Amino acid sequence: MYALSVILFPPLLIAFLLVMERVEEPLRRPAGPREVSEFLSTASPAEVDALATSGIRRALFFWRRRRQNRGETASPPLV
Repeated sequence: MYALSVILFPPLLIAFLLVMERVEEPLRRPAGPREVSEFLSTASPAEVDALATSGIRRALFFWRRRRQNRGETASPPLV
């Protein structure tokens, strides 16, 4: 039993770390000026509240998640 746990622990730990890296990647991505201006023009009241209480990173996280759930992709190109 101990041998099995010793054999399985490293691959499970590596798998967990890889999953966490994918979760953290959007949080580390800096917000560009275009994204901030789009956020300010389309943010919901809850997202504005998150901006006031938790800062721009958390507010942008909620905003990106809402846009992703609605099926929106990147902002339209400027012409």
